[in-house]
Amino acid sequence: MVRWQWYALSEFSTYELYAIMQARMQVFIVEQACAYQDLDGFDSGAQHLVGWSDNSVAAYLRVLEPNPRFTERSIGRVITTQAFRGRGLGREILARALDRLDDRFPSDPVRISAQAHLEYFYAAFGFAPASAPYDEDGIPHISMLRPPKQAKSST
Repeated sequence: MVRWQWYALSEFSTYELYAIMQARMQVFIVEQACAYQDLDGFDSGAQHLVGWSDNSVAAYLRVLEPNPRFTERSIGRVITTQAFRGRGLGREILARALDRLDDRFPSDPVRISAQAHLEYFYAAFGFAPASAPYDEDGIPHISMLRPPKQAKSST
């Protein structure tokens, strides 16, 4: 059973923050063999969604307000930790984040910088390519944009 919880950075306990940083580093730096600056200065203004299984991070992502990275709201640092893969948690965490954004900001688009091999995964959630592929920290990425909920649902 996974327990989902939203946080501002200041709401994490020291243990929770350590567990999240450890999970992010395990996935993005160790598993993907990518040396990059994970602590990029954007976490303090972000909303963080964590899927906990007991005291372990099962899934995680962060939502940024407009302008720290992109002019639109954005979702990033999306992970499912190795022990919890193959259970649909990537789809569940992204759906939860998009539902929250649609409820709170229905007229706002959402941008992601997706690893290129995940383009079809994100397309299933309404994201469309918004750039040519580019290199980000040695990994092919593509910018993708999801239109506002009101534009998406109007006929």
